Amino acid sequence: MERTLSPRKNFIYNLFAILLLCVLLFPLYWILVTSLKTEQEIFMIPPTLWPQVLNTTSYKAQLNAGDFNMFQSFGNSLSISLSCMLICVLLAVPASYGISRYRFKGKKGIVLCFLVTQMLPVSVLLTPMFMMFRDAKLLGTHMAPILADATIGIPFSILILKNYFSSIPAELEDAAWIDGCNRFTSFIRIFIPIAFPGIIVCAIFSFLYAWGDLAYGMTFIQDQTMRPITAGIFNFLGQYGTKWSYLTAFAVVTIIPVALIFLFMQKYIISGLTSGAVKG
Repeated sequence: MERTLSPRKNFIYNLFAILLLCVLLFPLYWILVTSLKTEQEIFMIPPTLWPQVLNTTSYKAQLNAGDFNMFQSFGNSLSISLSCMLICVLLAVPASYGISRYRFKGKKGIVLCFLVTQMLPVSVLLTPMFMMFRDAKLLGTHMAPILADATIGIPFSILILKNYFSSIPAELEDAAWIDGCNRFTSFIRIFIPIAFPGIIVCAIFSFLYAWGDLAYGMTFIQDQTMRPITAGIFNFLGQYGTKWSYLTAFAVVTIIPVALIFLFMQKYIISGLTSGAVKG
């Protein structure tokens, strides 16, 4: 049953929530402020909470062509992430439907294999993947990190969507057959619309995983102009010093898509994670 809080408790809870929010968001604020400071002001003691002189050089300098082109790296990350998301959705949706609605030998073993893939660290997979992509002539192309990121996104998506399709009553499929639908059309017209929140969640998490990947982009692509934005951050980590204004500017641009996704897609994320949590 819903409880009505007293004005005093309501004020205390709201104040605590605001303080907690400030603590959690302060690192993001500090990254943004640092990207707008000069290198001298960054090391001032005591530090300034807002730049004394607004410095946008860290953003303007990277509009030019070269290894430090932030927006070219942004485009590379966007291309890799969207392609990985598309592959994960196209393969995970029919695979999870087949696992949940059909009975066949080795079904539990397949699901167990998907679970095991989530436990393997990236460092274990780098060497065999590097050898496979080298033999397939994919090193130095965007296809290598796309396929590597998909190996993580596909099992995760299947495990999430399997519960969605299992929770859909079989009577709906029987009713679709009576109305003239076959197995494929009932899958398209009945199952996919019902599992749509889960599909959105899987697409978002596949995109975010590929967007935040560093190891695959650094290992499989040596040409700096083709690397994703996470790998581009290492341009400013020098042996004798770090260009903090440039590095934080890269970080700000990297955070923007993630922030926009959670800002505008949080309704789908919450409903997608909770709708498939209970079977039946």
